Amino acid sequence: MGFIAFLILGLIAGAIAKAILPGQQGGGWFATLILGVIGAFLGGWLGGLIFHTDFINSFWSISTWVTAIIGSIIVLLIWGAVTRRRA
Repeated sequence: MGFIAFLILGLIAGAIAKAILPGQQGGGWFATLILGVIGAFLGGWLGGLIFHTDFINSFWSISTWVTAIIGSIIVLLIWGAVTRRRA
C-alpha cells in the first residue's frame, strides 16, 4: 500500500474510531490523522502477529479496515487516558 493510501486509511479509520467512542476526544483533523495512522499501523501489525497475514498491503480488504479501526480505537483510548491525567 502506498504512503498516500496509508494516510487515507488512517484518516478514515481514525474518524470512524472517534465516532464509535463515546465522549469528547481532544484534537482536530490533524490529530485524528496522526492517531488514525498510528492506530492503522498498530492494528495491521497486531493483526499480522495474531493471524499470520499481511494486512498492511491490501487497501480494499475488509480485514485491513477492521484491524485499522480496532487499532485506532486502542490508540484513541490510550490517548484519552493520557490526556485526562494531565487535566
